[in-house]
Amino acid sequence: QVQLVESGGGLVQAGGSLRLSCAASGRTFTSYSMGWFRQAPGKEREFVAFISWSGGDIYYADSVKGRYTISRDSANNSVYLQMNSLKPEDTAVYYCNVARRLGRTVQSTQAYWGQGTQVTVSS
Repeated sequence: QVQLVESGGGLVQAGGSLRLSCAASGRTFTSYSMGWFRQAPGKEREFVAFISWSGGDIYYADSVKGRYTISRDSANNSVYLQMNSLKPEDTAVYYCNVARRLGRTVQSTQAYWGQGTQVTVSS
């Protein structure tokens, strides 16, 4: 399995920005498509952003499109999520994971999850 460590979360005012990082272990990282997901209190975990193994396919949830940017640095086994124009409803624990995309559906393909990183947006 791919080990994952998320970081970069914090407390920010509405309209602010944060950049999340996901450090992945494993020599085959470059062959994995990756996704960011989030879970707000009392809610199910939901998809946020997807990037294919090559970086050629990028896809976002409608709720973050135009505000978030996903990228990857295969040389450093890392995936990033740049979040701009943050809203209070973006408050959640954010996770990265190995993922696959089938049309508009993105699912994690690994049962293991990292500890996530907390993002809190104040109004």
